[in-house]
Amino acid sequence: MPVIEVKVKPHAKASRLVALPDGTYLAEVKAPPVDGKANQELVRLIARHFDCPPSRVSVKVGASSRRKLVTVGE
Repeated sequence: MPVIEVKVKPHAKASRLVALPDGTYLAEVKAPPVDGKANQELVRLIARHFDCPPSRVSVKVGASSRRKLVTVGE
């Protein structure tokens, strides 16, 4: 399972995932960072980007931080 580093920006105007030159990702999510809503949207966004079901994506490190390590399964 690949692990990716993601920096999350909540309260964005639109949700998007952008690959950065250093190999990390920037995720802008519309949801606020309340009750795990931003993390749920992040999981759906990553699943859509990597074309896998959301059940195969999980936040391993940084659930309450803006910087997260996320695993993506096949």
